[in-house]
Amino acid sequence: MGEAPGDYLEFATARSGYLFRTACLLTGGDWHLAEDLVQETLAKMFRSWRRINRNHSPVAYAHTVLVRTFLSHRRLRSSSERPSDSFPDAAGRVDDAELRLTLLDGLARLAAKDRAVLVLRYWEDRTVEETAAAMKLSQGAVRVRSLRALQRLRELLGDELSELAAR
Repeated sequence: MGEAPGDYLEFATARSGYLFRTACLLTGGDWHLAEDLVQETLAKMFRSWRRINRNHSPVAYAHTVLVRTFLSHRRLRSSSERPSDSFPDAAGRVDDAELRLTLLDGLARLAAKDRAVLVLRYWEDRTVEETAAAMKLSQGAVRVRSLRALQRLRELLGDELSELAAR
């Protein structure tokens, strides 16, 4: 492929941590898959770096590539692969750990597109328009999917979430 341009290296170094955190949320805490998704995203960005308009947001483009790579991976995953039932230690306040693990568990049990819309809308605090563009959905579809995914997450977690949030 050749040597990477300096501005690409700067971008990849600065954004890889953010991409990894988003990938971890998308994958339900699977760090290994998250690393693979980030690596694949950065490789795709490298291949098209000369065509990416730096005046528009390469950060938004990278997140779009990450989400699409994740959704594509979910569609193509072999039936012989099984997700892990354990999660890595989560950084954060000590009293937050149980709540974080519970939410990660709930996210992991959602469909890939539901998980993606919740991560983009509520974790990354994206607008409906940005989420719709990243997922190639209409704005109405993002709103409906968000509401249904939140309802499904509440059903999955039930009293467990209420107890942890009340502490």
